[in-house]
Amino acid sequence: MTHRILILGGTTEARQLAGKLAARADFTIMLSLAGRTGSPVAQGVPIRSGGFGGADGLAGYLKETGTDVLIDATHPYAARISANAAAAARMSGVPILALRRPGWEPVDGDRWLEADSVPEAIQALGDVPRRVFLALGRQEVAAFEAAPQHHYLIRSVDPVEPGLAVPDAEYLLARGPFREPDERALLQEHRIDLVVSKNSGGDATYGKIAAARALGIEVVMVRRPDLPEVPSAETVDALAAMVVHVFEPDAERGV
Repeated sequence: MTHRILILGGTTEARQLAGKLAARADFTIMLSLAGRTGSPVAQGVPIRSGGFGGADGLAGYLKETGTDVLIDATHPYAARISANAAAAARMSGVPILALRRPGWEPVDGDRWLEADSVPEAIQALGDVPRRVFLALGRQEVAAFEAAPQHHYLIRSVDPVEPGLAVPDAEYLLARGPFREPDERALLQEHRIDLVVSKNSGGDATYGKIAAARALGIEVVMVRRPDLPEVPSAETVDALAAMVVHVFEPDAERGV
């Protein structure tokens, strides 16, 4: 019997999980991407791109396709998608699992100022002009037009269009992972004195946090949003085991 699994992705872990589950002959995988990145990394499994039309649309898709398990492996800050996924699972009766990547924790030497939102992060920059590295993703950076006195270095996978309506901004196109030595060189080259970051967790983008610590640079860290309480795991292997357990609940007991 083949089991249909829908993975809401867009993260490295989602791609890794899809590949791991697709290796089983009894699983059919569909990986859904929001379609915000113009040239996503090759995923290795069938892809669906674009939204579903909210929780109702996703619930309808789950029923129409006969999906057996829904997996939320989206970015930790994709709160609306995660909320829609949990609601769609309830409406459709399809089991949901989530991959919840652990956040970063400050260590000795870190100079973190935590903010609950991007507007709060903007306020934390202060009135005195600073050289700020925005490592937030291109959807969030337009809000910083509210503080045009700062110099901004903005890095994104796809171009920021239109650019910020501020006097002084530079743009870098790059895709992680980013190593600490390279991040340190970047911060030094652009004379950055403050980094604004989301607490994404994982290794791929931690380099800038380690580099800021090494250079004594402040970091305004935007806290994670609240996400729905659903069965979850912190790693790809642990979540893959949970998926198998959904279909083989007695396997671990050797039945």
